[in-house]
Amino acid sequence: MDSDMYNLRNLRIKEPLLKRPLDIVLSFIMMLCSLPVSIPIALAIKLEDGGPVFYRQERWGRGGKRFRAYKFRTMVPDSDKKFGITQAAENDSRITRIGKLLRAMGLDELPQIINIFSGDMSFVGPRSLAVGEIVRDEDGNIIDYEDFPGFRERLAVRPGLTGLATIYIPKDVSPSQKFRYDLIYIQRQSFGLDLRLIILSFWISFRGKWETRDKKV
Repeated sequence: MDSDMYNLRNLRIKEPLLKRPLDIVLSFIMMLCSLPVSIPIALAIKLEDGGPVFYRQERWGRGGKRFRAYKFRTMVPDSDKKFGITQAAENDSRITRIGKLLRAMGLDELPQIINIFSGDMSFVGPRSLAVGEIVRDEDGNIIDYEDFPGFRERLAVRPGLTGLATIYIPKDVSPSQKFRYDLIYIQRQSFGLDLRLIILSFWISFRGKWETRDKKV
């Protein structure tokens, strides 16, 4: 993968004209508005098990650039070291009590607003992928993200906090299924589509439906 970094950096698709301005303005507003919510969330996480409040993870960004993503911690401390970097499954024993509530409402993602404001992410786009994550194909075989069709193409845009795949399909489907939705978004991205997906995401958060395996909207 590293030998292909030069080509990946040149694999970039032009964003809709108002996409980045929307990210900057909305992320700035949300950083201010989320402060009253973030403080009690941080206290609740700390009081539950004494572990760190934030979870940091290296992820793939636009053009193959790696960046450090931030979230409120929802799993037991040192989960990645103990169990490896794996996506949470339904009724995952690693998730804390506070973590279940945060995940259902999408509040664990609030610190990623900083990533959006800095330009590493966008509000809408393909889900950011963890570097070194353990993933499996449809047959249950362990495989690198880079080997799934569509991996390179989805790096042509900024990863998003939300997107078509995040909203319309369950979290635990295979990467190839998610990548298909990501590629559809890349082909059809527009300012209007981004606004629609952002509004739907707020509606899902309000209803606490992010962790459901049924339809979210």
